[in-house]
Amino acid sequence: MDQDIVNAMGLLNTAKQELQMMRDRGWKSLLDDAFSFCNNHVIFIPKMDANYIPGKSKRRALDVTYSHHFRVGIFYPVIDLLLQDLNNCFDTVSTDLLLGMACLHPAKSFGNFDKKKVMRLAEYYPNEFDSNKLRDLSCQLDNFIVYVRGSDKRFFNMKGITDLAKVLVQSELHQTWPLVYLLIKLTLILPIATASVERAFSSMKYIKNELRSSMSDEFLNGCLVCYVERGIFATISNDAIIHHFQKMKSRRAQL
Repeated sequence: MDQDIVNAMGLLNTAKQELQMMRDRGWKSLLDDAFSFCNNHVIFIPKMDANYIPGKSKRRALDVTYSHHFRVGIFYPVIDLLLQDLNNCFDTVSTDLLLGMACLHPAKSFGNFDKKKVMRLAEYYPNEFDSNKLRDLSCQLDNFIVYVRGSDKRFFNMKGITDLAKVLVQSELHQTWPLVYLLIKLTLILPIATASVERAFSSMKYIKNELRSSMSDEFLNGCLVCYVERGIFATISNDAIIHHFQKMKSRRAQL
């Protein structure tokens, strides 16, 4: 928690590399460490090449041999599972987005600024940045970073990207670098948009359960909105909801 995003992503890549190295050539050293620990603490070490069967006795004959191949067969899937989980949580897109956001952070006079990573972030918004706007953004970034690192004290000691957006608007410099300001706004929206999607998927398991396994998309969407935004719906009275549905179309009976 005490690392910034850039350092955290660097440490994450280091962890992936070390896990891969452990998978490729770290089994023997890990096994030696485990045996050394057992010897130092007088812990029984089963002989992996011996024959065993389930039961009270620790050593009984069995056709299956727990050999070196068996041990390695357990070790590799565990490492592969760890690497897969890390890659699923921090894939290329997630990494690019996080690093791009970190590069716009104003801390330490924009110490993490990296134009290439910021441009990579903009490329994930093709509807906002076509080829022409990407070229203009590149020019605006060059001018922007020189200015904010200059003598304008309004850009000193800012705590986050939110403060940066506020200063740009207050100084009306968002009109000078409109594409940079647009990218900053998208960066501020991104965590909320991502959290909203994850929240919806998490809620889906409560809505579409075994008792309601077959639902139309429209009905599922309506139920999800009511569940996800239940705080807002709690403020709406039942009479208002009934009145709304009554006005939607003519009905045989009064609701």
